[in-house]
Amino acid sequence: MNLIQTPFGFANTAAEVAAGIDLTGRRAVVTGASSGIGVETARALAATGAEVTLAVRDVAAGERVAKDITATTGSTALHVAPLELTDPASVAAFTAAWEGPLHILVDNAGVMACPERYTPQGWEWQFATNHLGHFALAAGLHAALAADGAARIVVVSSTGHQISPVVFDDVNFAFRPYDPWLAYGQSKTANILFAVEATRRWAGDGITANALMPGAIYTNLQRHTGGRGSGRVPPELIKSVEQGAATSVLLATSPLLEGVGGRYFVDCNETETVDRRSGTLHGVARYALDPANAERLWTLSEALLADTEGVA
Repeated sequence: MNLIQTPFGFANTAAEVAAGIDLTGRRAVVTGASSGIGVETARALAATGAEVTLAVRDVAAGERVAKDITATTGSTALHVAPLELTDPASVAAFTAAWEGPLHILVDNAGVMACPERYTPQGWEWQFATNHLGHFALAAGLHAALAADGAARIVVVSSTGHQISPVVFDDVNFAFRPYDPWLAYGQSKTANILFAVEATRRWAGDGITANALMPGAIYTNLQRHTGGRGSGRVPPELIKSVEQGAATSVLLATSPLLEGVGGRYFVDCNETETVDRRSGTLHGVARYALDPANAERLWTLSEALLADTEGVA
């Protein structure tokens, strides 16, 4: 299978990637769109003419961003809706309120290397936020995505997935000491596996899902790591937020990605599969693309959500 290559790369911005693309009449949801690369992802999609819903924890912040996007793009087709990914009731309320088809879902929200914390359901916080909440969101929006016939799901993962596979027998750190980076790595692997299985499972509906590494960008995501992520990235590899949103926007909009799913992209191009940590921001671990792992994660995710229905 040939790797997908595009005319874009490390330095391109979201606006450059979306230039010339007309998504008038299309509808998009971007989670975590009140800060960081989520803002620029939503801005670039709005500039194409798409109707964009900012799904955010902080509605007031989301409203401020929506006004700013209108001011810079001229688009008034912006909506702000509350979404707390760690709360199944919040996710259910969001999906229940959605009407009509959905063309693009960008799973952008996330947390990184946070202190040990668990939801009322007993889910580890990073796994719950980065994977389970988005899994429930996509499942709840499945009918809306299927109604389009060619919908795309974009999942923001990370090179951090190379830190850890999904430890299926202990995703919630019940039997091993909590480690913030192992938890982060596991959740980011889960993001990629979700894209693999969603593409396979929903192929008949024309839904495709791809995952990506946005690059090293200093945003509020690094609030638990001193503001500099892992601290190991050379300065010349740090991106602006506009550059960081480019790969998400490419996967959401580019004609080159029509019918393509279950893949992982870095710097606007599909990256190689690796069997050991690459030591760079490129490469996708073989375990993160493994179909058996992807199906197992889907089954586990469904079970976790089903077992805790009704838990406050």
